[in-house]
Amino acid sequence: MSQAIKKRFENPDENREVPKATVEVVNLGEATALRGTFEPGWKWSECVKPIVGTDSCEVEHLGYLVSGSMVIRMDDGSETTFNAGDAAYIPPGHDAWVPEGEPCVFLDFQGAANYAKPQSSEASG
Repeated sequence: MSQAIKKRFENPDENREVPKATVEVVNLGEATALRGTFEPGWKWSECVKPIVGTDSCEVEHLGYLVSGSMVIRMDDGSETTFNAGDAAYIPPGHDAWVPEGEPCVFLDFQGAANYAKPQSSEASG
């Protein structure tokens, strides 16, 4: 029998240690959601790469920017800036950073299960 699941990021199932960021994860049955609060100056290649050991983020993200902005650079060199209010799809193979200004709060509904986990996970990023 299926039941509704209600959780709050203020009381996460897991906190992941990432420099210049707060990463809160909630497990919602077969789905996992993440709220990442990334400080200005946070950069994936400097803060997460040492944790996961891949050249770029190999996690596929589907999410929403609550506040702030984030720049994504794909491995092919193309760049996209996401701002507060943007829904975002970010394929694997990218770097990301938060420009100066306010922190970026990003809700991720697809890549949360593997984000910022060592490479022993199937996909890391």
